[in-house]
Amino acid sequence: MSDIVIEKIVRPERILSGTWLEVIASNLDYHRATFLWKCEGLTDPQLRHRAIPPSDLTLLSLMRHLQGVERYWLQHRLGGTTPQYPSYRTNPATDWFDESDPTPARTVYADYLSACADSRSLFPPHNLTHTIPNPEFGNTDLHFILTHVVEEYARHLGHADLLRESLDGTTGE
Repeated sequence: MSDIVIEKIVRPERILSGTWLEVIASNLDYHRATFLWKCEGLTDPQLRHRAIPPSDLTLLSLMRHLQGVERYWLQHRLGGTTPQYPSYRTNPATDWFDESDPTPARTVYADYLSACADSRSLFPPHNLTHTIPNPEFGNTDLHFILTHVVEEYARHLGHADLLRESLDGTTGE
């Protein structure tokens, strides 16, 4: 078995014209694949490496965070389900993931893929105008939730760019 956790990633084409839901969902899938592309070809130790001190941020901690985004925003808030969250160890001082957690990167990766697949299964049955109560932002709807999840990915893709470049010099869009 290879030490590489994530093999070759093929990013999907984005839908540039269609219904709002088709366009936003395809952009979300594109961002999901772009994040994995940033992690492609790395080993477990590289994914755990704190490449930009003093930050505790790692590519693996971003993967853990994004599976939580998928489960909280898309499955719990939008889908009304009670998803199962893995119990990853966090650093009490920063409330961020602790890379001494022994969960193998392959397990985190499989969990991330599972969270994305579960989130995808929710579309398109939702009513675009249905109000969804949210304790953080107040009443929201599908438009807000999907836009917010794309925002989460876009913000963290910038972090992933810097982390990957610090690890091995790999850059990309």
